[in-house]
Amino acid sequence: MLLIWTLSLLLGTVVGKEVCFPRLGCFSDDTPWAGIAQRPLKILPWVPEDVNTHFFLYTNENPDNYQVRELIELIADPSTIANSNFRTDRKTRFIIHGFIDKGEEKWLANICKNLFTVESVNCICVDWKSGSRTGYTQASQNIRIVGAEVAYFVQVLQSAFEYSPSDVHIIGHSLGSHAAGEAGRRTNGTVGRITGLDPAEPCFEGTPELVRLDPSDAQFVDVIHTDASPIIPNLGFGMSQTVGHLDFFPNGGKEMPGCQKNILSQIVDIDGIWEGTRDFVACNHLRSYKYYSDSILNPDGFAGFPCASYNVFTANKCFPCPSEGCPQMGHYADRFPGKTNGVNQIFYLNTGDASNFARWRYKVTVTLSGKKVRGHVLISLYGNKGNSKQYEIFKGTLQPHSTHSNEFDSDVDVGDLQKVKFIWYNKVINPTLPRVGASQIMVERNDGKVFNFCSQETVREDTLLTLTPC
Repeated sequence: MLLIWTLSLLLGTVVGKEVCFPRLGCFSDDTPWAGIAQRPLKILPWVPEDVNTHFFLYTNENPDNYQVRELIELIADPSTIANSNFRTDRKTRFIIHGFIDKGEEKWLANICKNLFTVESVNCICVDWKSGSRTGYTQASQNIRIVGAEVAYFVQVLQSAFEYSPSDVHIIGHSLGSHAAGEAGRRTNGTVGRITGLDPAEPCFEGTPELVRLDPSDAQFVDVIHTDASPIIPNLGFGMSQTVGHLDFFPNGGKEMPGCQKNILSQIVDIDGIWEGTRDFVACNHLRSYKYYSDSILNPDGFAGFPCASYNVFTANKCFPCPSEGCPQMGHYADRFPGKTNGVNQIFYLNTGDASNFARWRYKVTVTLSGKKVRGHVLISLYGNKGNSKQYEIFKGTLQPHSTHSNEFDSDVDVGDLQKVKFIWYNKVINPTLPRVGASQIMVERNDGKVFNFCSQETVREDTLLTLTPC
């Protein structure tokens, strides 16, 4: 294998080949497209007819057509577009799948359906399954054709309908992320936004910006990393390299909650054998588009915190959000005022282990009262939007006047807090029936708003104590 790799690099010094196509221009296998350490093989992309890129349009007027197989196939032709449900007074969001996937896969249409609940939009699923279902190295070259086709489509919209590229958002998963980058590069970075959903690592990590997704490909580039472990030996399919203006690493970016199921529970999945098998093989990698889909319906449920590392974040040292606020991972990342203040801005957050993946982070500080005893302290939050579960704040010696803090990620946005409930336990038989309370509980949201609650009471083990505003 090493010999083949070395020979390939040596062959890379030979003058490259080039192929040219109407509409799309020319493609070469010169450096850095081939003949470099990350992509040593001299391979050209397939002809456009073999990649066979298709565009499937969904709009608010035809949100469920895929269910009855009435997909509108758009060829980048003004008359075809004019006769479709495409509307020039709406934003256009392209969704591009990755390796071995297809444009008709349910997850793409589900993103469109979620979009229709919050906006009027032209949602275009880009299908290139003919070019993705081949060897990975070849597929990594075929995305150049896909990107060129999307760029051509955008140029037709601009020339025929005076449609601004700034109203275009390209969402790509895996190899589709780099196809999105190619489309953005070919439109000179005028596209409004590109979202990379766990951009593919092999053949792209560490390559020049020309080859991969990078912040210059659009006015704003945001990225979700969910499978950032190295491809060898961990079989991580996604990049660990930062490639956007905002790069989000949920749960640290390597191992996603809920991806450690046993084989049977993954394959016998509610979405069927195919989806279950995909989840088993690449669960972490696929989480990125599931997070994005859920983020559409939860505008404030994926706050990302700037932090030195995920370890520092889990040590509760990056809360609350800074004065400029926290960006939201996913659909609403473009609402962040500082979104283009710099490149490669890194953010961390936690998610749930199943949909709905949204979580709301709180910091709780408890000042204890009553008797000294060992045990566990739990609290639950009650607000104008909902109530949380019980979360453990501290375990150890419960001593009067001592103060303990912890942060947790609630699966409920409780809104403005109205009361909190305190409970303690230790499961130790004690004939003196000790009583413990909380003289004060302070709750801080990620926006920095603080709520204070007080009580002069104490309670026995496993008895709820309600604290009201001080």
